[in-house]
Amino acid sequence: MIDIQNISFGYDRKKAKVFDGFSLQLEQNCIYGLLGLNGMGKSTLLYLLTGVLRPEEGCILVDGMDTRKRKTEMLQQMYIVPETFELPRMRFMDYVETYRPFYPGFSMEVLEWCMEEFQLPLTCNIQELSMGEKKKVMMSFALATGTRYLLMDEPTNGLDLPSKRQFRRVIASNMNEERTIVIATHQLHDVEQLLDHVLILKDSRLLLNRSVAELSDKYSFGLLPMGLADEDIVYAERNVQGDVGIWLRQADDAETSVELETLFNAAVQGKLN
Repeated sequence: MIDIQNISFGYDRKKAKVFDGFSLQLEQNCIYGLLGLNGMGKSTLLYLLTGVLRPEEGCILVDGMDTRKRKTEMLQQMYIVPETFELPRMRFMDYVETYRPFYPGFSMEVLEWCMEEFQLPLTCNIQELSMGEKKKVMMSFALATGTRYLLMDEPTNGLDLPSKRQFRRVIASNMNEERTIVIATHQLHDVEQLLDHVLILKDSRLLLNRSVAELSDKYSFGLLPMGLADEDIVYAERNVQGDVGIWLRQADDAETSVELETLFNAAVQGKLN
């Protein structure tokens, strides 16, 4: 479990803090979607979780270990895929042999499966890959590490539509009961069917911290039904299809999928109760 206890952090003492008195718990066997407008601290939070950044106040515990100490036992169980990165100019398998010893749970079987799903050969040369292909290579290695905690910052940026489908498949297929995955993203449709839990950040605080199951149980999403009472409508907006939004789910209503874009818009406008 990751336990964030009342942390404060800022890049510049003259400016407002990115986080001030922020607390959160992340549980096992859960894929979290970390959403928020630009500058709300999504990437910062990921780096705080790894100990690359350190809170000025409060602490973050990963399985009881303080991230500021960056203990080997903790780092062996954490992997972050940043939004942008530079990979060394080498063959991919040389990269694998160089870095796999840092991760006791590394699986060549998982690596081979992911690379096959992404339609990339293990024999590829990293410097000859496109940016999208480098992301696939990085994600394949990340999943193969077998870490308990996998953090991903905008993982689908630069991927085409077929590759985004491949991404969802490899993530879902490599999830297990002991793993926690946190995906920070603006690409809401890319992760909509993957998430177990939704976190929305705004102004150093959590606007929303709910499981997808809770959201589906409480709300309905989609085209607003005719004759719906105003007091049952939580949020509404108009698009080319008509009036869409969120309304309180009634006992006889069929369960609908959570529409992340609509949910996000409602949350940032303070419409959710």
